[in-house]
Amino acid sequence: MESPAHQIESILFDTATIQHRVSELGAEISARYSDGVTLIGILTGALYFLTDLSRVITCPVEIDLISVASYAGTDSSGTVTLLKDLDREIADRHVIIVEDIVDTGRTLNTLLALLADRHPASLRVCTLLNKPDRRVVPVPVDYCGFTIPDKFVVGYGLDYNHAYRNLPYIAILT
Repeated sequence: MESPAHQIESILFDTATIQHRVSELGAEISARYSDGVTLIGILTGALYFLTDLSRVITCPVEIDLISVASYAGTDSSGTVTLLKDLDREIADRHVIIVEDIVDTGRTLNTLLALLADRHPASLRVCTLLNKPDRRVVPVPVDYCGFTIPDKFVVGYGLDYNHAYRNLPYIAILT
């Protein structure tokens, strides 16, 4: 595998900037859900964000994971396939979908419909990155870390063909 440094164009958000913004999001969520919240992380990209976010939320937190496929390399496939469903019921719970990036909106739109049918008390979206210029399907974003331009980004959970997830920053890929 070629070294990540050879394909990184530039660092968009360094580790300190990411952690500061995650702490701000955690404070917002804690203030709104004092009685508790269920975070649903979307595998695998949201794992780093989900972990850090859950650590800074001060209200009771439950965590579950769901897995979908919608990308091949740098391109959205246009279809969303459920690979792993939730392990617990979410009826009557306050639920926040935790996403690494909202791009076309197709994945999130599919998940919102799927989870709304399970009758949560509330259903919100928290994304680390929002890329509105690529939106094909309008979706709500209730908590947003950063709005970014239409560039392919990697790091802090985001990958290119399963590589670069472990970078401690978010970078633009060449």
